[in-house]
Amino acid sequence: MRMQKTMKAKLSRVLICGASLVITAVLAACSLPKQAPLPITSWMIDPERVEKPYTPRADIWLKVGSVAVAPPFDGRSLVYRLGNQRYEKDFYNIYSATPNEMISNATQQWLNNAHIFAMTVGQSNSFFPYYTLQASVEEFYGDYRVRPEAVVTMEFYLTATNAGVSNPIIGTNRYTKRIPLSDNTPAALVTGQQQALAEILKQYEGELYKYAGNLPKPLGRY
Repeated sequence: MRMQKTMKAKLSRVLICGASLVITAVLAACSLPKQAPLPITSWMIDPERVEKPYTPRADIWLKVGSVAVAPPFDGRSLVYRLGNQRYEKDFYNIYSATPNEMISNATQQWLNNAHIFAMTVGQSNSFFPYYTLQASVEEFYGDYRVRPEAVVTMEFYLTATNAGVSNPIIGTNRYTKRIPLSDNTPAALVTGQQQALAEILKQYEGELYKYAGNLPKPLGRY
């Protein structure tokens, strides 16, 4: 009987000590300093065309179709090239929209302001695509291997809808721009990418103006 009382007393002490240790651990965890999460900054690539518009060379609209962006540049994170085979994504500095959305919208607005066609509409527009401009983006990053540069490479494909009677491709044009950056900050990279895209669109609009002067007859219009 006395042995049972002794065992019960020991067991009670063990339980009390265990409970005290759990409570102490919980209180210690609650009292640990909490680190504030790093803020996420959003950036927009939105080049603006400020030059005098052309006199329209076509009385039909141009439709800007899909813009395909190659990985790993197709996400919202800014991408830094740190070595020949090493790319790093910055999850705390992101684009306000995906690169394909930003570049598609920028291209549509730029060419619409250029007035080469009667108007330039976006992909979501329901207008029939007599002439369609598509693009692919092969490079869209900051290169920090030697000196900081913004790198943008794009290729444009201008096509006509012609029911397969002949080759629908009117012309393809590829451009690469490398813009030196003032420093290593995300703000400098975004500014450089915007400048690179503006220079590409400015160069391409000259080629598009030439194409517009000798377009194949649009399907069902003549």
